[in-house]
Amino acid sequence: MASKIAVVTGANKGLGFSIVKGLCLKFDGVVYLTARDEKRGLEAVDKLKALGLHPEFHLLDVSNENSVKNFADYIKTKHGRLDVLVNNAAILEWNEIYPTYDAAKRNIDINYRSLLTIEKWLYPLLTDGARVVNVSSACGHLSNLKNKKWLEILQKKDLTTKEINDFVEEYLESVRNGTFNKDDFADDGKHAEHRVSKMAMTALTMVQQRKYQDKNISINAVHPGHIKTDMANGGGDLEADKAAQTILYLILDASPNMKGVFMWHDKKIVDWYDYEGDYFCKDVW
Repeated sequence: MASKIAVVTGANKGLGFSIVKGLCLKFDGVVYLTARDEKRGLEAVDKLKALGLHPEFHLLDVSNENSVKNFADYIKTKHGRLDVLVNNAAILEWNEIYPTYDAAKRNIDINYRSLLTIEKWLYPLLTDGARVVNVSSACGHLSNLKNKKWLEILQKKDLTTKEINDFVEEYLESVRNGTFNKDDFADDGKHAEHRVSKMAMTALTMVQQRKYQDKNISINAVHPGHIKTDMANGGGDLEADKAAQTILYLILDASPNMKGVFMWHDKKIVDWYDYEGDYFCKDVW
C-alpha cells in the first residue's frame, strides 16, 4: 500500500513547525512541511533533519491559487492521495487594532479565503478516513460576534459557504465604506478582521464536515491556545510544541467519529454555537 501523506501549511516556524516535528516522530508516512518562502522552508527542514527527522519540503503560498494548484498537482502525480491536512497558515498584523481595508482584506484572504482554494484543489485528493484540522483560535468562537443578524445566520445547521462569504464581505464592506461598528463584536471590536477570518474558518469547518460526510473524512477546528510565537508579538503562555499536542491528538489519536467539533487547547470540546459563552478573544492585543 502507498505511503500515507500528511501536509501542514505555514510550517516553517512556530506552531506549524512543531506540528511537522510531532508528525515526523509519530505519523507512519510522508510529512510535507510547506511554506510560502522557499529559503525559510528549507532552513526549517534542515533544522528538523539535524534532529534526525525527515520531512519533505514544498513551496506553498495558500493565498495564491496557482501555487495551491501546482502543489495539488505535485501531490496527485507523486502520491495520488492525501491522508492528513493541517490548515495552519495564518497572519495577524498587530499594528492595526482597527485595520484599514487593505490590512483587513489581507488577513481574510490568507486566514479564510485560502481555505476555499485549498478545498477546491486539495480536498479531491483526501482519502477515505482522512483527517483535516483547521487551526482556528479563541477569535474563531461565535461568542466574538454580537451582531444579531449574523449570529442567527451563522448558527444555522444548514449554513452554506455562500452565507459565510456574505458575512465576510459585509464586514469588509463596512471597513471600506466607514460603517464598521465596534458593537458588532466582542472586546470593542479590536482586530475584528482576525475575529471575522477565524469565525469564518470555524463555520466553514462545520459546513465542510457536512459536505464530505460520505467520504468518511474528519474535519475539525481547534483553538491551540495563546502560543509563544511571532504571531503573539511577545505574548503567549504556551510553548508551540505543547500547543501542537492538541492538533496531533486530533490527527493521530481521536476517534474517527469525532467530526465537526471545535476543540479547545485543553482537548475539551466546546460548543461553537454558544455565543453567550465566555470564549471570545480578549486582552491579548
